Amino acid sequence: MSLSPEQQASILRYYHAERWRVGTIATQLGLHRDTVARVLAQAGLPRLGPILRASAIDPYLPFIHKTLEQFPTLTAARLYGMVRERGYPGRPDHFRHLIARYRPRPASEAYLRLSTLPGEQCQVDWAHFGHLQIGRARRPLMGFVMVLSWSRQIFLRFYLDARMENFLRGHVAAFEQWQGAPRIALYDNLKSAVLERQGNAIRFNPALLALAAHYRVEPLPVAVARGNEKGRVERAIGYVRTAFFAGRTFGGLDDLNAQAQTWADGQASDRKHPQDTRLTVREAFAQEREHLLALPDWPAPTDEIRAVSVGKTPYARFDLNDYSVPHAYVRRTLTVTASAHQVRVLDGQTVLATHARSYDRGQQVEAPGHIAELAAHKARAGAHRGVNRLAAAVPAAAELLRQGAERGEPLARLTRTLEDWLDHYGAAELDAAIADALARGVAHPNAVRRALEQRRLARRAAVPIAVALPEHIKQRDVPVRAHRLEPYDRLMETPDERS
Repeated sequence: MSLSPEQQASILRYYHAERWRVGTIATQLGLHRDTVARVLAQAGLPRLGPILRASAIDPYLPFIHKTLEQFPTLTAARLYGMVRERGYPGRPDHFRHLIARYRPRPASEAYLRLSTLPGEQCQVDWAHFGHLQIGRARRPLMGFVMVLSWSRQIFLRFYLDARMENFLRGHVAAFEQWQGAPRIALYDNLKSAVLERQGNAIRFNPALLALAAHYRVEPLPVAVARGNEKGRVERAIGYVRTAFFAGRTFGGLDDLNAQAQTWADGQASDRKHPQDTRLTVREAFAQEREHLLALPDWPAPTDEIRAVSVGKTPYARFDLNDYSVPHAYVRRTLTVTASAHQVRVLDGQTVLATHARSYDRGQQVEAPGHIAELAAHKARAGAHRGVNRLAAAVPAAAELLRQGAERGEPLARLTRTLEDWLDHYGAAELDAAIADALARGVAHPNAVRRALEQRRLARRAAVPIAVALPEHIKQRDVPVRAHRLEPYDRLMETPDERS
């Protein structure tokens, strides 16, 4: 039974000040007498009152003391089994109460207050803030937190994973924000910093060592089971959770980072310094900035670099999505270099494609030129392109095309019709109309057209007008010049009339 500090204080006061017996205290406070006895034993004060009678556990106390001295964390259940085999007749629940009196208590450890000089040290850690749903991808939302140990200035940046490249990007962004770097960076034993550790022998991540050498920063891990050594960043993470992230709404990762920057430069910087309340964090940081190391002429590289194999379709797979490449580079091994917002595909030193990075899942990110080249190279590529486009934008279209193929309908014409409706009505409306037609058991484009029109009338929307008319429709609007009818009248005249 867990007792509150108030209950424990009451037990000690009634026992030592009022001279109540254990049974009286237990009765008046509604507790078990063994619970009261345990609190008194843990207090380490001399027992008052009559001497307790002999207990069944007394003959086994030497064995119990010796065993707990050798194995202080041994559970009461296992210890009960050992003394039970040696003849102890008591019940297990009563034994657990008794053992609480004799279990050795670890001595409370005192900690020195750690102090640093201005510009000497920063502390770094990741913090998990749930997940973000981006299209069909569910990405972890990770907060990179760096704190200057002297001024307590906080740098906060959110990323969609805790990979090494984002860990390095956080460092670079923090140093550029502060216009300088501290001399020491202190880390917990996280894999982004420490790959392996055996006692004092430490193997750092080579990418982190390269970044540290670039900025002339010394990476140091805290000692094992010594989280207090990086308590500044731990408290900063708690402060971020309560003062910034709790109850916050945002429209995406970029919006969240913009809000985080405003908060770090505003509210977080205007708070009082924890150790010197005469200063704000902003004022302390202004003093510490002068002691930071100067930055190099260029930032450290942080791009992700991956070797990718291109199959028979002209796409390079990277981070759950496919990025187009020129069709001449199929069945080749290429290199992808990716920043936080851009993906480049290279063949050696030659840049083949540059795309905006997508954090969705299963997307085909394409350059129009690549598809046009492929369409010119293969006449049937356009039809496949239409089917792929419909499958990605309108999931219900796949079933409509399948049933159309079973009826023997020309899929090329059906695909073009659905693409036209996709351009005119939008993906959401077309998907809902196809789903309605399939639900009624009429998998035909006429049923889809009817559903589209019914939904448009219900919304009181205007009739969609095609920007580009078909060629045979355009020919109807060609202006025709009227000819004179006199030549036709002369054909009807007789020879005498003509003369």
